[in-house]
Amino acid sequence: MFTAATVFSALELGFIYALVAMALFLSFRILNIADMSTDGTFTLGCAVSATAAVAGHPVLGLFLAIAAGAASGFVTATLQTRLGVPSILAGIITNTGLYTVNLAVMGFSSNVPMLKTQTIFTMAQALFGDVFPYKLLVAAVITVVVCLLLILFLGTRMGLSIRATGDNPDMVRASSINTAFTITIGLCISNAMTSLSGAVLAQYQKSADINLGTGMVVIGLASLIIGETLFGRGGMWAKAAAAVAGSVIYRFIIALALRANVPSECLKLISAVIVALAIAAPTIRSRAAFRRRRSQAEKEGARRA
Repeated sequence: MFTAATVFSALELGFIYALVAMALFLSFRILNIADMSTDGTFTLGCAVSATAAVAGHPVLGLFLAIAAGAASGFVTATLQTRLGVPSILAGIITNTGLYTVNLAVMGFSSNVPMLKTQTIFTMAQALFGDVFPYKLLVAAVITVVVCLLLILFLGTRMGLSIRATGDNPDMVRASSINTAFTITIGLCISNAMTSLSGAVLAQYQKSADINLGTGMVVIGLASLIIGETLFGRGGMWAKAAAAVAGSVIYRFIIALALRANVPSECLKLISAVIVALAIAAPTIRSRAAFRRRRSQAEKEGARRA
């Protein structure tokens, strides 16, 4: 069904987009905040990484993208915690402002081509050769390292405070913990991971476009929910691994849709349907179980009558 090239491509993109799934795992699941700045932050990472790579600094571009993403998260957190803007609106405001920022980073051009530019992937190609799956190695190593660092951080005192803030902010405040600070740190880390994902993708496909981040919230949620539905039971390690696995599975679903000659214009719709079905799955299962129990009760009642 899948060729070797299709499998490797799905795995590579799955690991790259897994960073967005882990970012949403932190903001959406742990902090219980719907961060709508994801689209703009992803494009910001693409723009910063591409600009730095064109200037001859592909590795530095990744770290600059992380810093830029953290700054984006800081703006969103400040709007929410200091200025009283609701979390969803704070993300939308940041996302809107980032459009101009991203254009400015790319020299007020809608795209930055990198056909002859050295990237982290061409560096790996020169090191391992064309036969070795160097793209998969680079994407997997970056994602696994970030995942390990995230889980280790969530086990620290600050990480536990962030987790507690998402669970019960009133209790955290009663414990003399500054929830505004923990939310800010969490959103900075979340947006840094999202920006890193965009940075890696830009160097992977050797181009950055102003519209690359469109629909990234839906893609990240689809990956996160697929992983949680299939593998999400367990501790923090299992949940983080589930986010990565969900991203890879999502890319295989998209690859399967492309193999079935589904128009590329319909892929966003497919993502939206996947998210809707995954979110609604528990309700659908509970209603189906209730109907089965009611049907059995009606049969028992008719039999006794």
